[in-house]
Amino acid sequence: MSDSKENKSALNVMKGTSQPSPINEEAANKIRSHKARLLTTKEYLNGIFSGNRTILSKAITLIESNLPAHKVKAQEIIGECLKQAAVSPSGICPPAQGIRIGITGVPGVGKSTFIEAIGNYLTSIGHKVAVLAIDPSSSRSKGSILGDKTRMEELAIDPSAFIRPSPSAGSIGGVARKTRETIILCEAAGFDVIFVETVGVGQSETAVHGMVDFFLLLLLAGAGDELQGIKRGIIEMADLLLINKADGDNIRKTLLAKTEYSNALHLFPPSDSGWIPCVDTCSSLTKEGISSIWDRILEYRKFAEKNGYFCKKRMEQNRQIFYESIEETLKSNFFSRKDLSQQLKKLELEIISGKMNPYVAAHRLLGEYFH
Repeated sequence: MSDSKENKSALNVMKGTSQPSPINEEAANKIRSHKARLLTTKEYLNGIFSGNRTILSKAITLIESNLPAHKVKAQEIIGECLKQAAVSPSGICPPAQGIRIGITGVPGVGKSTFIEAIGNYLTSIGHKVAVLAIDPSSSRSKGSILGDKTRMEELAIDPSAFIRPSPSAGSIGGVARKTRETIILCEAAGFDVIFVETVGVGQSETAVHGMVDFFLLLLLAGAGDELQGIKRGIIEMADLLLINKADGDNIRKTLLAKTEYSNALHLFPPSDSGWIPCVDTCSSLTKEGISSIWDRILEYRKFAEKNGYFCKKRMEQNRQIFYESIEETLKSNFFSRKDLSQQLKKLELEIISGKMNPYVAAHRLLGEYFH
């Protein structure tokens, strides 16, 4: 068969045009190089001080990292941010520019919905709001959903708001391990209202009280949690008891619960600040009572600043950071020691098999560490 006939044959397959790669290699290389390059301390600080939320997020990721190189840079960043709110040489506490508010309550009480409602109100009157949402971590997989942005859809796209979900990672008290440092970075970025939304697991959730200025306890009416509300573990620390979901058919139950909680408050001694906690109601859906809650917070701040408690508590928070930093550094250094890792595994196996007393094993290993 001639060449011309072969070319005209139906069995002959014509070469088609090759399809382009679905990946833009040029863009991918830029992303890879950007991820590989760690920003300098100056670049981080410039981004934070200018209110760049992307760099702020990267800085928070940096301080949450356990890598030694990241820890050194994180301490430099935190140190520079703290200089903005440093105590004067005379020991006089400078006036704080913002306020830190802790939000706690049982799961399902509506913490995220409430924060979005009051957050939208605050941004509408000129405030910059940061929300540090703590999600519980699985004890098995160690993972967290980190879905708070999906529950705060409006606030998440607000240019005057910043939402940062973080895993609790097994930390006690319903707060993330680096929540204190994250608060410092957010304030340096210009956010004057910081909300710390905690896991909401009950009375053990008290660590947040030691890192905020105002502690708000959210409650539900008619949900069988009245006894939980008057337990000393939380009620003594709350600066405001707020009964949420006061709308629709639930209004009557809410007013009844308000009376019960108000009566219960008289059973407790006055707080260290001298502030007398009260009970309010609100609806995060209808926004009823949201503005008055903010007025209540401002009233507390004015009261605490006047009697010196506001500054005293800030200094107490710094003292707590001092001790926590020591504990964190010792713990990290202990478990990163390569010369102890083999002994640690060996002693762990002996403890599991019942050959070694756990107290004796711990004492022996600590003796090796300190010597």
